[in-house]
Amino acid sequence: MEFGFTAWAAFNVFVLLMLALDLGVFHRRAHEIGIREATIWSLVWVALSLVFCAGLYWVAGSERSLQFLTGYLVEKTLAVDNIFVIVVIFGYFRVPARYQHRVLFWGVLGALVMRGTFIALGAYVLDRWHWVMYVFGVLLVLSGLKLALRRDEAEDIHRNPVLRLSRRLLPLSSQYHGHHFWVREGGRLLATPLFVVLLVVEFSDLVFAIDSIPAIFAITQDPYIVYTSNVFAILGLRSMYFLLAGVMDRFAFLKYALSLVLVFIGSKMLLEDVIHISTPVSLAVVGMLLAIGVLVSVGASKAPAPAEPTAPPVPPSPLDDPAAAAWRGVRESN
Repeated sequence: MEFGFTAWAAFNVFVLLMLALDLGVFHRRAHEIGIREATIWSLVWVALSLVFCAGLYWVAGSERSLQFLTGYLVEKTLAVDNIFVIVVIFGYFRVPARYQHRVLFWGVLGALVMRGTFIALGAYVLDRWHWVMYVFGVLLVLSGLKLALRRDEAEDIHRNPVLRLSRRLLPLSSQYHGHHFWVREGGRLLATPLFVVLLVVEFSDLVFAIDSIPAIFAITQDPYIVYTSNVFAILGLRSMYFLLAGVMDRFAFLKYALSLVLVFIGSKMLLEDVIHISTPVSLAVVGMLLAIGVLVSVGASKAPAPAEPTAPPVPPSPLDDPAAAAWRGVRESN
């Protein structure tokens, strides 16, 4: 069946209502998100996703619902890798805990627009040029190999092109001003460091979208299933961040499971015309790889860690106190 205007409109209205409730009611005042609150919201988003999946089964049949569930699992998994990077970003900028939700909220809103645009372009391109599927497959395999070798360090944030451009082009405030992204000082409108953090987070999601959008198209090319599974995974990103941020070091081997997921999905796209891998098999393989990654990580975290040499000092953040001097020094270095 084809999903018409009503299905698209109803889903987007639902998303906007949930976002309005999130920021306008439940998080109207900036505060630090605790484990209990993050757990509740994570369960809410997972429950809503499963209810939507059940609705798809009722309306469109088992194949569409399985495609949604597999796509949701893949996107949720890749979101965990995004969390690794967000932890590094927030640590580098020393974002106060009570303002992190605001950055993630607007980051998610930007990600929804960005992913929606990418999905529309991807559906159009694949409908006209089937061979692009092989390009996506190669991209995913290479991304999986790159992920296995990648290290998320503070030095990487220092070289981020968005951060460097922001320092050169934007009039910047020297310190945080509560939850505000812009502030007026001496008659000038200045971007606060929180706005720079938002730009860096959005750029990181742009990079991850290059992997995640082709990955979901390997499972289904139905734009509605691709879009809804992406959106549900992104909407749960904030609560999942606050739930996992403090324990990410216990999942050291999960990154390798994610890289295998990308390689598997990329290989599936490359071999689609030779070997068809069904949606249930794809779901089983992805679930197995993730389970192995989690179990190995948990087992390794319980083992006594050997003595480690003293870590090298982290490069100074642009928000070191006094922040104004740090920003000035960074500008001069550029």
